[in-house]
Amino acid sequence: MILKRPLALFPVSIVLGLLVWEAIGRALPKALLAPPSAVLGRLLTMTGDGALPLALLGSIQHMAVGYLLAVVAAIPVGIIVGRNDAVATAVEPLLNAVYAIPPVAFVPFFVIWFGLYFEGRVALVFAMCFFEILINVLQGVRDIDRGLLDAARALEVRGLALYRKVVIPAASPFIFTGLRVGIGRAVNAMITAELFFAAVNLGQILKNSGNAFDTTALFAVILFVSLFGLACQEGMRLAERLVIPWHHGRET
Repeated sequence: MILKRPLALFPVSIVLGLLVWEAIGRALPKALLAPPSAVLGRLLTMTGDGALPLALLGSIQHMAVGYLLAVVAAIPVGIIVGRNDAVATAVEPLLNAVYAIPPVAFVPFFVIWFGLYFEGRVALVFAMCFFEILINVLQGVRDIDRGLLDAARALEVRGLALYRKVVIPAASPFIFTGLRVGIGRAVNAMITAELFFAAVNLGQILKNSGNAFDTTALFAVILFVSLFGLACQEGMRLAERLVIPWHHGRET
């Protein structure tokens, strides 16, 4: 019997990919492509001496502020737009038009409005997270079973109680999807902000390594950031399982 997606293929594919990368990296100058063995060694060195952890602590500050502001803004806006057809008709064309614009296109405006430092980086993180969260929340509110809403009204559950007892719980899977996608975008924005604005923290290490043609350090930083992003995503998945366990119980 042939399995459609044997679990063994996943680690095998990773190992084969690393072996190919190692072979190509050893055949080329390190200035062009560092092998994974050298990258792992540099990652351990830069982590052990505190260079990457300290840089990450500085980077997390504007990432956390921008992400939290996006969450605080996107969730209520998504609920209001999703529950009000008149508001949706008026606002959605504008939201779709702005969403189609790459957030980095707003960098010159952010520089003018907020400067090159902390406030500007927070603004870019906010811009890169807000619409990802908003769209998921909006879709979740629209996806609520009409029967639940009718039953709540029949029991005279209205106003804020309707949102607290029916709308928000029913839309929670979509809200957490938005939060999970948003945290991934926040990690992306964290580095993007440090490269487009004044180079600091992890962005400064990337720029300095690039200027020195040190691809080993470049890959080490990229791997470090990817592991951090993975940890953030898994942390959000854990939070989702703790907050809405009934949703995952239904899936299984």
